[in-house]
Amino acid sequence: MTTTTALKAEGLGIRYGGRARPWALRDCSFALPAGRVCALVGPNGAGKSTLLGLAAGLLRPTEGTVTAPPRERLAYVAQDKPLYARLTVADTLRMGHELNPGRWGGAAAARAVDGALPPEALVKDLSGGQRTRLALALALGKRPELLLLDEPMADLDPLARKELMGLLLAEAAEHGTTVVLSSHILTELEGTCDHLLLLADGRIRLDGPVDDLLTAHTLLTGPVADLAPHTVVESRTTGRQLTALIRREGPVEGPWETTAPSLEDLLLAHLRTSEGARS
Repeated sequence: MTTTTALKAEGLGIRYGGRARPWALRDCSFALPAGRVCALVGPNGAGKSTLLGLAAGLLRPTEGTVTAPPRERLAYVAQDKPLYARLTVADTLRMGHELNPGRWGGAAAARAVDGALPPEALVKDLSGGQRTRLALALALGKRPELLLLDEPMADLDPLARKELMGLLLAEAAEHGTTVVLSSHILTELEGTCDHLLLLADGRIRLDGPVDDLLTAHTLLTGPVADLAPHTVVESRTTGRQLTALIRREGPVEGPWETTAPSLEDLLLAHLRTSEGARS
């Protein structure tokens, strides 16, 4: 892995329970540049958590390889936020400090919990949102090169979600951290992530910088007509009116009104179609 690549997969695949079982992830290849904030998107069962588990070194691939920084320079926040139930908030942060000598960013960890979590509170008595704060505090305090987050904000209220996302982005920008963020909240990704990995049916359907992917797509509205040579991601016809998202193959010529898609437009169209358009 080069110094400019934070996470790389080549022909990566995994299935659980032997050859008779379906693949949870198959033929995944990508190279995520360092310093990016990457949105990992896909429907339930697409393989997002599996991919993050492989990247974190918690799962062994059936085929292919995944290359990531060593564990001391990587942080992973899973959906269930595993923490030691009998420790206090203060003890948990102290443990993070002691397990990461020379790397611990106590200021970042403190900002994640400051004013929201009593230091003497036991982890077992925290709410879901409070556990999320503490898990993110541990991850940020580790000052990782690569930060893997599996639906991290799902149990936070909108205000806390905005606050912690702002803190996360500020820390990532300051330290050049690469972030891979799995989320179902599409509006949360707009203006937050600059790279996209879209999974469907255990395979990568889109991979690339968000700006490049948006520029490569166009929304068309107009009369029903042949859209060749463009790749049609999704199309809907109402009477004689056609609405379509296409991946352009050259100039768009025809009697259509064209607009630039938003990130949400792009994601929803690719998620709704069974095949997608692989980058």
